[in-house]
Amino acid sequence: MTDMHDMPDIEDALSIECASSDRLRLEDSRRLTGPGVMWDHPGAILEVHHKGFDPDRIAELWRKQARRVLDAIGWQQEQITDRAFEDGLNLAISAPMDQLYSAIFAAETAWHFIAAELLGAPAGDFDRMIADLRDVMAREANPALLRLIEAGVAHGVDVLCDDDEVSVGHGAGSRTWPIAEIPDPEAVDWPAHYNVPIALITGTNGKTTTTRLCAAVAKAAGKVSGLTSTDFVRVGEDVLDRGDYSGPGGARLLLRDKRLEVAYLEVARGGILRRGLATRKARVAVVTNVAADHLGQYGVNTVEELARAKFAVHRALADDGALVLNADDAYVRAEAARTEAPIWWFSLDRQNPLLDAARKVGMPCAWEEAGALVLFDGSVEQHIADVVDVPITVDGAARHNVRNALAATLVSHAMGIAASDIGKGLTGFQSDPTDNPGRFNEFDVNGARVFVDFAHNPHSIAAVAETVSGIRAKRRFVLLSHAGDRSDQDIRDVTETALGLVPDYVVAAELEDYLRGREAGEVTRLIVDTCAAKGMPEERVIKANSPVEGTEKVMEIIEPGDVALLLILSEREAVFRVLRGEDG
Repeated sequence: MTDMHDMPDIEDALSIECASSDRLRLEDSRRLTGPGVMWDHPGAILEVHHKGFDPDRIAELWRKQARRVLDAIGWQQEQITDRAFEDGLNLAISAPMDQLYSAIFAAETAWHFIAAELLGAPAGDFDRMIADLRDVMAREANPALLRLIEAGVAHGVDVLCDDDEVSVGHGAGSRTWPIAEIPDPEAVDWPAHYNVPIALITGTNGKTTTTRLCAAVAKAAGKVSGLTSTDFVRVGEDVLDRGDYSGPGGARLLLRDKRLEVAYLEVARGGILRRGLATRKARVAVVTNVAADHLGQYGVNTVEELARAKFAVHRALADDGALVLNADDAYVRAEAARTEAPIWWFSLDRQNPLLDAARKVGMPCAWEEAGALVLFDGSVEQHIADVVDVPITVDGAARHNVRNALAATLVSHAMGIAASDIGKGLTGFQSDPTDNPGRFNEFDVNGARVFVDFAHNPHSIAAVAETVSGIRAKRRFVLLSHAGDRSDQDIRDVTETALGLVPDYVVAAELEDYLRGREAGEVTRLIVDTCAAKGMPEERVIKANSPVEGTEKVMEIIEPGDVALLLILSEREAVFRVLRGEDG
């Protein structure tokens, strides 16, 4: 069994040198702790980039060398797979849950011999490398963990583990132990432990709002709900920690809280691709939409590949789980055709043929009709709420939030919440900094309407701009900023999308903490230059050193009857204080 004093050294126990060139390189290697884009096994994944090599040849060598290594270390039962993308491949092996660092070294050992063959470089001594790998495996092995996981499967109870802790069950039905004190399965009181209902919520845009909205519905139903998000982890009204917790680490933090009765996990693309999903016991999963965002990372270069990554959530569904999907999104519809999970569709169009097909087979679905949100529960239609009574829809003008409300309706139904409580939760959830911070929050400033939103890609900016464009205004203002790790074209695209609002003034704000390799002022210049190219007069484009300074400049010139859209990616709380007229 693992000596826990050795664990901090396991990650760096081996350094496997691999031949590399500008035509072939190992870009990244990482553990997979749960279901992901490629399959639903734990293990390890390599990201390989190449130029001028036949990807089929690389994949063939991978299957050969990975099998050779796995057989040599006694992992004959473990599996091998690969996925090609433009100028690269993901190469993966499965592995026991207690030996994921060893799995990385096993995958890198296989790659060592592949790279040597492709680049004509000398290869190491196979037997010696296997012996070194076996030594690390012996140090990392934790048979007690495997016995507990096996017992959890037998009892139908989820077991969550990481480098520090292991837990049985979720929330109110959970118990957690330090990884060095794993109990014998016979000593666990299995009837006292159980899984709570879990929803996984992903998509390019709308996932944070939908997650918060679902938690509000559960609260209206009298349940202690918890959520993870890109902003924080929260149980009831208690924020456990702030930061980006949209990956499996945030999920484990939430699911180990003994107060928890129902969980809503925001699932971001990065978490899926880096580590996989935290559970295989979700009652429902959602894909709100799919649009171009963060392309070019982790072997996801196209929107179609991004859709495949988002749809990994279906691999984490329990046997009786449902997949809630946006019938109005072309990429979602296309990827749904590759998925066998039961699908619950939602749409703004009652005549969408996918809704008709669902109703014919008694599959739940939801839609907007005659200004109302309607749920078909598999047998009968139920009126949930009038759209104008759901604050985040802004009297129905925010069409993207009407879809989010429909998604939340289906999620809540899957979680066993009554229609009356769903309506109560939707109508009680405000579009303000308390209920939904950073998502279309409205302020009255000097008789003008000011909206703050986190939108940061063309798809989301177009959605909020469409909503704002329906509001009568004397003059319109837009504040823009962007992180430096986006391409020049990405920055131009979001700027052009915001200009679709036909603003009278544009404020280009610097993000000092998000330069990410760019020079100070470089992103701002791209915004200014794009505005000029689209015909904005120079005197109508204002530069600011930060979102807070940009907000202050808007407030200096805004007048009664004006409308401003502030697209705030950082300093959100400080911007809120400025808009409220608070000091500090």
